[in-house]
Amino acid sequence: MINRETYLSKLVSYKDTEFIKVITGIRRCGKSTILKLFMEYLIRRR
Repeated sequence: MINRETYLSKLVSYKDTEFIKVITGIRRCGKSTILKLFMEYLIRRR
């Protein structure tokens, strides 16, 4: 899996805000992969 630090850091910076996070993009551009990376980040930070 390719580590997307730019996108992951943006998600992390908005983690504890009240904003709704929406990830959009064309088909097969890596939306699910970014969410999996974010999920792994959250699990590691426990």
